[in-house]
Amino acid sequence: MTSLPSRRRLLVTGAGAALGLGAAAATASPAAASTTARTAGGVEETRTLDELYQAALAEGGKLVIYAGGDVSTQADGLRSGFKSRFPGIDLTVVVDYSKYHDVRVDNQLATGTLVPDVVQLQTVQDFVRWNDQGRLLTYKPAGFSKVYAPFKDPHGAWVAVQVAAFSYMYGPAAVGSDVPTSPLDLVDAKWKGRIASSYPHDDDASLYLYTLYVQKYGWDWLARLAAQDVQFARGSFTPRDAVTSGQKAIGVGGSGAALATGPVKWVLPDEKTPFMSWGQRAAILKQAKNPTAAKLYLNWRLSTGEQQAATNGWSVRTDVTPPTGLKPVWQYPNGNLDGFPKFMADRAAIERWKQTFALYLGEVKGDPSPGSLGLHPGA
Repeated sequence: MTSLPSRRRLLVTGAGAALGLGAAAATASPAAASTTARTAGGVEETRTLDELYQAALAEGGKLVIYAGGDVSTQADGLRSGFKSRFPGIDLTVVVDYSKYHDVRVDNQLATGTLVPDVVQLQTVQDFVRWNDQGRLLTYKPAGFSKVYAPFKDPHGAWVAVQVAAFSYMYGPAAVGSDVPTSPLDLVDAKWKGRIASSYPHDDDASLYLYTLYVQKYGWDWLARLAAQDVQFARGSFTPRDAVTSGQKAIGVGGSGAALATGPVKWVLPDEKTPFMSWGQRAAILKQAKNPTAAKLYLNWRLSTGEQQAATNGWSVRTDVTPPTGLKPVWQYPNGNLDGFPKFMADRAAIERWKQTFALYLGEVKGDPSPGSLGLHPGA
């Protein structure tokens, strides 16, 4: 899930409302447009958003995106924002857990039945693998040079289009003056039966957050948490929903906005307390049926207007200043920004972590929140 106050809301609002061309690159002639980057030495896109839009219409006016998330409605803001700005494009956004989307794409490639043009997923390790396999189109959208270096493949095979971060959260009305100041507070007996969490052994972002907590506070902390009668559910949108509805006072394992006000306070911890963050990567598949529309999408997402509209205040671009009270996400060492890709690359270690958490917390239960979408959703 990824949308910013929560992964759910990130897809909903992260795309922002319809925006003008303020962040688009300067207008170029058709001849200049033909120099768009396709190789490692290529330059950034020189066409404006309007020029790309017209080219995408001429291409057929369709675009299919496979986006990591928990429920289809997470993409409503993305759909409406893109449709408002580019009304002639027939956009399909299919939301599913990234761990299903990636193998779905693998199977489609193996069977010659590829559906998506763009993949936008939490499984950051897949982009490295697909690039090594020659599956990704090498392309540099306008503003690519301004993207924080670890958030992009240097040759343009993939680029992060949004920042996400996981921590814990609470309902100010529910906790009153007993504000939890660190994950250590969550094992206090007063919170028994009042905590909701996504399963750490079902979602790799939640898994990494819990791993950081165990490395900081020890296995005894996890054993004590397991005794707190925590409400576990599939989907990292569920802790926020439980807190928002007043069902629970505290949520663990979800995204949010540090400066947001409302019924849920997402905690950006002090420097002694870990949280986790990452750049949600996107790429154009080399066999995409609608590559020009895919390029339009990447240029739109990386435009300064869209990056400034990020609901958690964090941009993937170095030239977009966060709101007062926030630093760029890469300036939080306790955010473990570099650690997540390394963690995701070691699949054997991840399996050991998952099975160990299952011993403490029980097996994952429940149907997948996006439903069972099959082999070719969006076709």
